[in-house]
Amino acid sequence: MKINLPNQITLARLAMAVVFFACLAQYDGRAAQPQTWLLDLSAGLFVIAALSDVVDGYLARKHNQVTSFGRVIDPFVDKILVIGAYIFLAGDGFISSRGMRLSDVAGWMVVVILGRELLVTSLRGVTEAAGQSFAANAYGKAKMALQSVTIVWVILTVAHPEWVKICTQLRPFMVYLTVIVTFLSAIPYLHAARGVLSQMSVAPKGATGV
Repeated sequence: MKINLPNQITLARLAMAVVFFACLAQYDGRAAQPQTWLLDLSAGLFVIAALSDVVDGYLARKHNQVTSFGRVIDPFVDKILVIGAYIFLAGDGFISSRGMRLSDVAGWMVVVILGRELLVTSLRGVTEAAGQSFAANAYGKAKMALQSVTIVWVILTVAHPEWVKICTQLRPFMVYLTVIVTFLSAIPYLHAARGVLSQMSVAPKGATGV
């Protein structure tokens, strides 16, 4: 199978995600002198990866190179990149020697973000299987943009809290706002899928799933 340029960019983004995760995994907030260069590199990689998402989408539409492979792998890589980032930010590497959470990202927040993505992905599968369109909407794109901005915001304010103190002080607000917007962004998708969901037959009493 020949992979066109937009899909090549998507696969390159996946490779950048691997390096991005490796950098975050090596960071230790408990160290006497944390290696902030790892966070600087992580932020730079994430920005490049996020911008590449815009580029490959533009090229695919402009040159009529939208493929089934691209429709599957592009959102997959996006979700891996974003959800993986929040998982690492909520991990032990971002706990200080005093036990403080440096990133302000808690485990339950990751559960909300992951749950939303699983729900929308399931709704898309059911809706498109029924022959109806289930394209991304403005709410989903705004959610993705906010998630990406918050990831970079958190990483840089952890690495350089002295740069602009107001940014560090606003970090908890940005994190909570992202979680709230992520949760609420699922509502339009539920509304769009209401017709298909209402037509689904109810499983017989006692039936179990697989």
